[in-house]
Amino acid sequence: MSKRIFNFSAGPAVLPEPVLRKAQEAIWDADGSGIGIMEHSHRGKVFDRVRDEAEQACRDLAAIPDDYRVLFLQGGASLQFSMVPMNLLPAEGTADYLLTGVWAQKAVKEAKILGAKVHIAASGESTNFDRIPGAAEIGYSERPAYVHLTTNNTIYGTQWRSEPSVPAGVPLVADTSSDMYSRPIDVPRYGLIYAGAQKNLGPSGVVLVIIRHDLVEAGPKTLPTMLQYRTHAAEQSLYNTPPTFGVYVMGEVFKWIQAQGGLAAMAEHNESKARLLYDFIDQSDFFRGTAQPGSRSFMNVCFRAPTEELENKFVSEATRRGLDGLKGHRNAGGMRASIYNACPREAVETLVEFMKEFERANRAAARA
Repeated sequence: MSKRIFNFSAGPAVLPEPVLRKAQEAIWDADGSGIGIMEHSHRGKVFDRVRDEAEQACRDLAAIPDDYRVLFLQGGASLQFSMVPMNLLPAEGTADYLLTGVWAQKAVKEAKILGAKVHIAASGESTNFDRIPGAAEIGYSERPAYVHLTTNNTIYGTQWRSEPSVPAGVPLVADTSSDMYSRPIDVPRYGLIYAGAQKNLGPSGVVLVIIRHDLVEAGPKTLPTMLQYRTHAAEQSLYNTPPTFGVYVMGEVFKWIQAQGGLAAMAEHNESKARLLYDFIDQSDFFRGTAQPGSRSFMNVCFRAPTEELENKFVSEATRRGLDGLKGHRNAGGMRASIYNACPREAVETLVEFMKEFERANRAAARA
């Protein structure tokens, strides 16, 4: 059997080993039923248990209030870019967006395709998205229907440290795809939270939506049935066949987070890993970080070497050493270490040691 290596991919990303091993068994035989989890009917008792346990663990982790619905949907975060304005934006309303990277830009693009009036309340584009806008830079429209933000920016390695203040009574909508449940989250501060699973929560193919009950009914009933939140809330995410295996794995990931001590413990674990890597980068005269220090992500650490040639060499040699997925996004270049919840500290320690070795071996080439 091949040996597991360290996976720094931005997504689909590393999953907890205990979850993978349990899933291996469940693929063959779920609950002693003699049928694998991927073969079970979504309307049978086994999947009823899976879905109910996944929702309860999700609620328990963040103390989600009863007036919020937890949905397991399809289409990824990208479909939410459209569903949010379809359901939450009145015909003559304005939606405010905080523009902090490519995924926020894509959300804006989809809203505009629908004819939405979009107001950019703040943007980091002028500095190539290397920072999160400060409170003084945010200017909301007069009566926004909602405010949308992307909590963590995988491509540029920036992250909101806390939620921005929004006008009273205005729902805050958050794309938390790359940092959901990496730290405590105050759900009542949001009207709607969505997260594609494939970075911190599970495999690709399922998206988690947490939505306040009044917003479930906000969308027009003239929307296509599948694009109404009320459809999925009324049917407990079973209106159509859900991504059953994805929901199963997500539920097991929630339970794994609980076993690690919950969200506060997870935040401590993640910050410790990130600090180890950032501390080395900051003292290096070879590598440099790309995000401004006050905006750095604890999920995606982006960095550069002196030349593009050395960056390509770094990624190639790292891969041969069992450190996979370190090539930066094509929009940003350089390198990126995605160190989500399931990434062990040992992986980061091994990466730092390799970076030290690479710097020593290539310092002369950098000065040439």
